[in-house]
Amino acid sequence: MKEAEFAFGKHGIRFLLPEGFYYETVESHTASALTDPDQALNYAVDHPVAGPPLSVLAQGKRTAAIAVCDITRPVPNSRTLPPLLRRLHSSGIPVEGITILIATGLHRAATPEEINVIVSPEIASRYRVVNHDARSIADHRYLGNTRAGTPVHIDERFLSADLHFTLGFIEQHLMLGFSGGRKLIAPGVAAQETIKVIHSPKFMREPMATEGSFEENPLHHELLEMASMARHDFMLDVTLTQDRQISGVFAGSPVQAHAAGVDFLRRTSLGQLSGLADAVITSAAGHPLDLTFYQMIKGITAAQHIVKPGGRILIIGECPEGIGSAEFADKLATFTGYQDFLDDIQSKPVVVDQWQLEKLALAGLQNELFFYAPGATRQQLGALAERSFSDLKEAVASTLAGLVPGAKVALVPDGPYAFARVVN
Repeated sequence: MKEAEFAFGKHGIRFLLPEGFYYETVESHTASALTDPDQALNYAVDHPVAGPPLSVLAQGKRTAAIAVCDITRPVPNSRTLPPLLRRLHSSGIPVEGITILIATGLHRAATPEEINVIVSPEIASRYRVVNHDARSIADHRYLGNTRAGTPVHIDERFLSADLHFTLGFIEQHLMLGFSGGRKLIAPGVAAQETIKVIHSPKFMREPMATEGSFEENPLHHELLEMASMARHDFMLDVTLTQDRQISGVFAGSPVQAHAAGVDFLRRTSLGQLSGLADAVITSAAGHPLDLTFYQMIKGITAAQHIVKPGGRILIIGECPEGIGSAEFADKLATFTGYQDFLDDIQSKPVVVDQWQLEKLALAGLQNELFFYAPGATRQQLGALAERSFSDLKEAVASTLAGLVPGAKVALVPDGPYAFARVVN
């Protein structure tokens, strides 16, 4: 029996795999961790990829707004914020002139304890750190429509500052191709009236709105336009190793700096397979991404790039917080089937978080999906409960049942954090 170890919750999980199959492990390839990340961060803000250094940009300004990721993203803000804050202060912006926004999008608000984790207790106690609330349209400013017709409403606290910053990290993303940069503005600090449109079938069913797609991704270009409308002044993004160490730093004018980060990730992090797999066993990348079933879906869509059409995908995630938002939970509890769901939402007004289930349904039409999510009950999973298991050994056995001897099974311990493709 082969033993596997996968990311799962905070501590990982080990399990045995049955004999008789050809297992190929997809490693999460990254560049090496930087030997002195603090030096790299200081250098990056003083010598940006494009645009003026941060200290020059801040000259004569009195206020700044900084959007940072919420608790579901392992961004090292406690390390990336200090060099940025120091330069803002040295340029004349006081502590009281700085607002740090938790860019929740439509995720729940961060708790006080989580804010300490996100920005560090020291920063949380000294600076104004606030949650974005996408559901309060009154707290947003309407900036007009994009060329594609999307209404753009952005948090007034972000817009009213003299300078607009984002801090994030770059990884593959199930809709945008890659995270980071413009994503911290929309959906990060956008109103639900904006978020619903960019997550509607209009964009979710675009073939190029998928992992690893960048230059030809229409959703990427839509968000770039929104960020420009909001005046995205400066970004500081990092790439991370498998154990969440900083491997690259990209700062400066957002379009060019983000593109440089994406190029670096593509060059250093692509995992290669010898051929499409008959089945994939993958994870939701462990804590914090597998806090909810909603976030688990990213592991499924990422696995589609390495499995045969009609092949099988087993996703495992702890889900200690259950399903996700109330809206997503309601949709999932009444879910009856992949095609039925896609047909049902096609012409209806967009409901919060339906897009994640839409991406799951699109995957389910192409592949057989199996689930091990102990924090989610069968009742909560609707029709997905038919292939959901409370025992991991049973889940693995059911996923592999009936495959021919020697069938290729890809193992992806780090789930969506593994950027993998078949190389011919």
